[in-house]
Amino acid sequence: MTYTANPTTQQALDLFNSYDTDTKLALLWYGYLDIKDDLNPAPPISVENMGNTLYDQIKVLSPEEQLQAQRDMLEGADNEIGRAYQAFDSSARMESWLLIARGMEEGTVIQVPDDYKLPSETQEFTDKIKQVDFQERINFMRSAVGQ
Repeated sequence: MTYTANPTTQQALDLFNSYDTDTKLALLWYGYLDIKDDLNPAPPISVENMGNTLYDQIKVLSPEEQLQAQRDMLEGADNEIGRAYQAFDSSARMESWLLIARGMEEGTVIQVPDDYKLPSETQEFTDKIKQVDFQERINFMRSAVGQ
């Protein structure tokens, strides 16, 4: 489901969808860093509980398994993590990614390596997403994780 009617945001979403899974994961991380200071501190309880359930499963995994779990979420894998994530509505999916990002900040979830560089083909995406306001960035993220 797409949550945006803004043409620039839709173009950014189309570009995002053209990237490989690991590039998408990095873009979600950098997107979180971009919006985190403007996020409301507390999500609705029902969403937080759903997101926390999945997050709690992920954070106890080894770093390699944590990365694979994130890939499985984005790819819709037919395994426990993938099915649980696919059963979530868009709000719970968004909350799952926000919790994972916070876990990355805290060091409980595998982080993007310090020396990681986004592929050059993501520059067009970056240019597009920088053109839209906070709410459209949220709409983008909700659309990106809701597919």
